[in-house]
Amino acid sequence: MKTSTFFLILFFSFILFDNYFAQTAEELIQEGDKYNTEFNHQKSLEAYQQADKLQPGNWEIMWRMSRAIVDIANKMPEETDEQSESKYSKYKSSFVYADSAVKLAPDQSVTYLRRAIVNGRIALFEGVFSAIGLVNDVKDDSERSIQLDNGGNYFQALSHYVLGRAHAKVCEKAYLLRLPLGLGWGDMEVAIREFQIAIKLKPNYRMFYLHLAEAYIEEDEYELAKENLLLVEKAPFVLEDDDEYLKEAKQLLKEVNEELE
Repeated sequence: MKTSTFFLILFFSFILFDNYFAQTAEELIQEGDKYNTEFNHQKSLEAYQQADKLQPGNWEIMWRMSRAIVDIANKMPEETDEQSESKYSKYKSSFVYADSAVKLAPDQSVTYLRRAIVNGRIALFEGVFSAIGLVNDVKDDSERSIQLDNGGNYFQALSHYVLGRAHAKVCEKAYLLRLPLGLGWGDMEVAIREFQIAIKLKPNYRMFYLHLAEAYIEEDEYELAKENLLLVEKAPFVLEDDDEYLKEAKQLLKEVNEELE
């Protein structure tokens, strides 16, 4: 009787112990999310890393670590070879966590979205037309995220935006030149449609309006471009790079107004 009582106490102790750490990991995730909204990506990463120690193999932590690392990498300089290598290494590290998140939760949109984002960054770093496989991966992952259609409007809007960006970047090279590269799928009309869907799902994001305006400019739709550039100015500050987006929009607006004169 005493032995069975001992094992019963031990069993419930393990349950309480596990629940305690699960709650603690959740608190660390919330702390990391708070730092993310403040654009303190290093502190955000440190919180997620602590959570990862308590709950290894948690996809919710994995994709957040990928996000924090890619955000850190985005702000790293690349003026010297050493700096470029360090930045590239950060992007690769971010990919590892995003890829792990996909493998752990292949039914979740956000895992594919985060992998698409980091692959997109690596492709831009290497040169889009030098990283054709990655560009195709960005398209595939963003489409998969949209197909799964979960995680809420923000993640879905971002998925449509990333897909739109992939199409727009590919269209920077003439169709007949990119067709032999396997990038014939790039379509500016699709890019415009995806940006429009992103805005419908999550309005008032400066980068959505800015890149839609750029797509309209490529199609010589200057009135529509102007309309969206003005919306950039009206949109509130939300994202870390919003000041830069606003600056770009104001410069583009001057150029568009010249075309409309």
